[in-house]
Amino acid sequence: MPAPVKLLLASSNPGKLAEFRALAESLASAGRVELACIPGFASLPSFEETAPTFGENAAGKACHYSRLVDFPVLADDSGLVVPALGGAPGVRSARYGGPGASDADKIKKLLSEMRGKNGSQRAAQFVCVLAVAEQGRVLAVVSDFAAGELLDAPLGTGGFGYDPVFYVPELRKSFAELTREEKNLLSHRGKAFRRLMESTVANSK
Repeated sequence: MPAPVKLLLASSNPGKLAEFRALAESLASAGRVELACIPGFASLPSFEETAPTFGENAAGKACHYSRLVDFPVLADDSGLVVPALGGAPGVRSARYGGPGASDADKIKKLLSEMRGKNGSQRAAQFVCVLAVAEQGRVLAVVSDFAAGELLDAPLGTGGFGYDPVFYVPELRKSFAELTREEKNLLSHRGKAFRRLMESTVANSK
């Protein structure tokens, strides 16, 4: 059996790390991938995610950190896209509420912007782009999304970010109400991660 691929995650977001680790563990029986944090991530020179697209930010971040470590680096850029808001929060999802804003602050601002919008105007997508790079060279870039609609108020206590207001009509649950297994199956990040594992990166030795 081929040796597992080791990827270092370029992130300090604990919720994101937990999701990626759960996804990696779900594939561990096949001996395909091992995922860990970049050691001392907070002390490394940071990468400014200022590009206008998720793909550019993910690829740039993966390249940046892969020059600082000895293993391939997995980076992502993800966010909430609301057509009725012109695509906002989009690539600024993490900074939508301003400097130092909590998840609750960001949700409050989003719901304020959505006030008075109904029906199809509340459609939204979670988008995720994943990139893997090694020694400053991009090895793979994949993307996927999850479709849903925005609630008028938060619902559920799980997840992170905008999960409590992102509703999946087919399941009649918000992302914050999903079990780990449900979320890994349906989420933008879960879909993109599985696509990445099906790529040539996952099959490298």
